[in-house]
Amino acid sequence: MAKRRKVSNLLGLHVLATLYERPMHPYEIAAEMRGRGKEQDVKIQWGSLYTVVQNLEKHGFVEAAHTAREGRRPERTVYQITDAGREETVDWLRELVGVPEREYPRLRSGLSVLGILPPDEALYLMRKRIDILDFQIKTEELALEASAEKVPRLFIVEAEFGLALLRAEADWLRGLVAELASGELSGLDLWRQYHQQ
Repeated sequence: MAKRRKVSNLLGLHVLATLYERPMHPYEIAAEMRGRGKEQDVKIQWGSLYTVVQNLEKHGFVEAAHTAREGRRPERTVYQITDAGREETVDWLRELVGVPEREYPRLRSGLSVLGILPPDEALYLMRKRIDILDFQIKTEELALEASAEKVPRLFIVEAEFGLALLRAEADWLRGLVAELASGELSGLDLWRQYHQQ
């Protein structure tokens, strides 16, 4: 079971991991994360980023190293990770990699109440989703190939994992669509009757 963390937003882990390398101000942290494609793994928004940095500081995981000013720009606080922050980063990462935890994907939620839609509409929407997934898969494959030529595999394993999830979802949906289209899906007659009332 996952630990209850003082800062549980996964953006916090990415901020800590980025500061693990060197002190930075929040804008620089975001630019570094975006430059490494981390927006594929976690939502990076300015308001959230500043809130996360403040929470990390409040709990002693980061601290202000100094303030810096470039030209006429406002002062920027440069943050550095603390020893407690390093410990939290490693502990959090060990948990994420080593301890499976139930996640709640939106598709699973939708599928759990799929019967509310008429079967033909559900079939249309799933086919549409498969088309979108196929496009995403192709895009991810090309990006992964390009990245693999530039960086060691260690730094793209999260992209490989994301691609594997996309492929698995598309393959599973193809099977369900085939059963629904052929009429072999168990319970299809009841589903159709429900919508004919």
